[in-house]
Formats: sequence, C-alpha cells, structure tokens
Amino acid sequence: MFRRIADLGDLTGKRAVIRVDLNVPMKDGVVTDTTRLEAVKPTVEAVLRAGGKALLLAHFGRPKGQVVPDMSLEPVVPALSTVLGRPVLFVDFGEDIPEHDIVVLENTRYLPGEEANDPALAKIFAELGDVYINDAFSAAHRAHASTEGIAHLLPSAAGETMAAELDALEAALGNPKRPVAAVVGGAKVSSKLAVLENLVAKVDHLIIGGGMANTFLVARGVAVGASLAEPDLVSTVAAIEARAGDAGCTLHLPTDGVVARAFKAGADHRISDLSDIAGDEMILDVGPASVSAAKAALAASKTVLWNGPMGAFEIPPFDAATVALAKAAAEQTRAGDLVSVAGGGDTVAALAHAGCKDAFSHVSTAGGAFLEWMEGRDLPGVKALEA
Repeated sequence: MFRRIADLGDLTGKRAVIRVDLNVPMKDGVVTDTTRLEAVKPTVEAVLRAGGKALLLAHFGRPKGQVVPDMSLEPVVPALSTVLGRPVLFVDFGEDIPEHDIVVLENTRYLPGEEANDPALAKIFAELGDVYINDAFSAAHRAHASTEGIAHLLPSAAGETMAAELDALEAALGNPKRPVAAVVGGAKVSSKLAVLENLVAKVDHLIIGGGMANTFLVARGVAVGASLAEPDLVSTVAAIEARAGDAGCTLHLPTDGVVARAFKAGADHRISDLSDIAGDEMILDVGPASVSAAKAALAASKTVLWNGPMGAFEIPPFDAATVALAKAAAEQTRAGDLVSVAGGGDTVAALAHAGCKDAFSHVSTAGGAFLEWMEGRDLPGVKALEA
C-alpha cells in the first residue's frame, strides 16, 4: 500500500517538494488546455491547509539535459496561478527559493542528471524541502531523479490526484468487482502485446477492436482485404487467444465490420459480414452485430477497463461503434452497475468525442504510465511510495 499525504503528519512550517505534471499544450506562449494544471490543485491545497508550502517540480517537453528556451516552464506559471487562484512564483536553477506559498522550479529535464536518476541531483532536490509528494502519475513509469530518486531521501507520499488514480486502478484490476471486462482497441496489436498478455489472465471478457482486431481475425483464417493487419504476429496472437481460453477469459472479436475502399470522411461504406470482404476493402469500424455482442458482455460485467477506440473514430461514420459502446458503459456507470476506468491519449479523445468522458468512474490522462500499468509492470515512481 502506498503512503498518502495524511501519513506525512503535521506540515506546519514545512516545505513540500511536489512532483507534478505541467507538460501542457501551448500555442504562441499561451496554455491551451488546463486539464493537467487543474489536477495539481487538490494536492497544493491539501499542503497549504496542513500549514505547509509547495515547491513544484515538473518537466516540459524533451530538452534532453539541455537548456531549450522554448521548453521553459515560466510561461506556464500565469495559467497555473489562475487555476489555483493564488500567486505562484517561478524560480530558475541556482536561485534561492523564496518563502512563498507556491513556487515552480524550472524544467527538471534541463538537468542531465534528471533522466539518469543521478543520486547527486536527487539529493539536491531533496535538500529543497522537508517532505516529498509525487502527484505525477503520468511520469511514474520513469525512474528519474524527481520521480524516484528523491522519494528515498525524504518522507514521501502520493499526492491527492496520484492517490485517486491508484485507487481507481486498484478498483479496475487489483481488487475489482467481478466479472471484469476489458475493452482494448487501437491501430496495431504490436503496441499492446504485453497489455493483452497480462489482461487475459485477469479479466473475464476481453473485447478487442480497432485495427488490432484484424490480426486476430487473420489468425482465425479470415480474409480482411486491404485492412490494416500485422501478419507476422499471427502466431503470437493465436497463442494469446489460446491462453485466454486456458484462463477462462472470453475473447470477443468482431463478427461484422464497416468497410470502405477509402479512408476519408463521408467515404462510401457498407456493413459487411466478415466472410464477404473484397480484396480492396478496409475494415474501418466494427459492425452493429459486434457492438451488440460487446454491449452484452458489458451488461454482464461489474467492472470495465478501457484502452483504445473500436474503429477510426476520428472520421465519421467510422466512430459509430466506439460511441455506442462508450455510451453503454456510461449508462451502466451512471446507474451504479459498473465501475468504469479508462486511460490513454486516444481513449480520452474517443470518450470525449462520444460525450461520455465525465460519466466514467475514472479517466486517466496518463499515456505510457497507464499502458505499463496495464502490462502489469511495477512503476518506479509508485513503487518508491510504498509503505
């Protein structure tokens, strides 16, 4: 079990070094999406309520140990101050840390020792405060000086947003209400092999969509025409399907599809049984019969873990399956019949497109960290916080 802020005790007069995620989208020096900034607020407020002060560590972009002016965190500070409703100071490396409630230190990845998890840099970070709080789940899969090394040098805990994330993940796979369904989609099966291999041993229903489903279909001898597929992985996915059977996990693959000869908005398309796909046609979404079967699997489940769209949701009409299944999960969640946890960049965009993002029990904005967790791997930034 990981430590929480309450485990740090009285913070009166103490400075908390807090690792946060300020890697926000910007245009012309202005923050265009404050989602990650808003996620910082609960932990900063908890520290201030406890009588402490907050020193925020974060990265921006990938400067690779070099000072890249366009990747400075200074332009992020005004937007953060607005979100927090409090003045926030910016401090560059080498400057004294002022006695102020909220201070942001310059981009940690300007320092070569950050990504190398240099013990000397971790010690420098630790000397800046009295306790350490990690509130950046999105960076928890990296063993960096500001995410892992420092955690061993100060009393450490998970921040409010990190704790909420970990609690949701525990509810999805660690100790879930059963039966458990997993929805896994996306373009290529090669990017999620480890995820699938982990899930077949842990879930009761595995619903596979997107381009990655085509490789499973090829393994079953289905002619998928010009659809995206990875024939070199046929034996690998066949082995995954066999392991699913051994583990009592029901694998749900498409039985019909929405096919077209061109991948563009408004393209001529048709619903086709999988036995009737022409050589020049592409499967760009799963069909209505497949959606009905997936909905039935959801209806029989108490927990769903979702990563990836069912089809090429960015281009109508190939968003229909993703939208329909997301709405079904959202409706069950609202009714109190389903714990729904989703994550990954495309997933967040797909659920937002379906108008269902806010209805899910938890939606993680983390990309790599969420995938590595789905693979069953220990996350260094989380491991270091374990009691």
